[in-house]
Amino acid sequence: MLDLTFIDETSHLDDDNQQLIERLLAFATDYLELDRIVTVSVSIIDDQKIQQLNRDYRDKNQSTDVLSFAIQDEVPEELPIHGFEDMPLELGDIFISLDTAKRQAKEYGHSVNRELGFLALHGFLHLNGYDHMTDEDEAEMFGLQKAILDAYGLTRE
Repeated sequence: MLDLTFIDETSHLDDDNQQLIERLLAFATDYLELDRIVTVSVSIIDDQKIQQLNRDYRDKNQSTDVLSFAIQDEVPEELPIHGFEDMPLELGDIFISLDTAKRQAKEYGHSVNRELGFLALHGFLHLNGYDHMTDEDEAEMFGLQKAILDAYGLTRE
C-alpha cells in the first residue's frame, strides 16, 4: 500500500495529472509486491527549483527532469534494523520539473500525462533501489520500468 504526499509548487498541474501519478505509483507498489505501507512524497516544481536542487545536492548546476532522494539507501557496512517491519517504510522524495516534462513530452511526441507518469515511476524505482549506473543495472531498471508502464496501460502514444 502506498501513502503518497503530493505537492504542486507550480500550481499548474491539473487533477488528471495528479491522479495519474497517484494511481501509477500505487500500481507500481503492488507490481513490486512491496509487502508493507510505503510513504513517498512527489513534488512538482519548475526548472529553476530543480536546477537549484541538482546543484546543491548533486553538484550539477543544470536543470533535469526528475530527482529522487532516497531515505533508505543501504550502506554495505550497515547492520539491518529489526523490529520495525510492521511500520510504514518511508522511501523518500521525488521532484519532477513540470517545465522539462512538458518540453520532453513535445519532443517525444506523447502526452504530458505519459511523461509525468514515466518520470514519477522512474523516480519511484530509484527510491526502491534500482539504478542505471552500469549497463546491466540500466537494462534491469528500464526493462522493469517499461513492464510496469505497459501493464498499467501508459504506453507511448
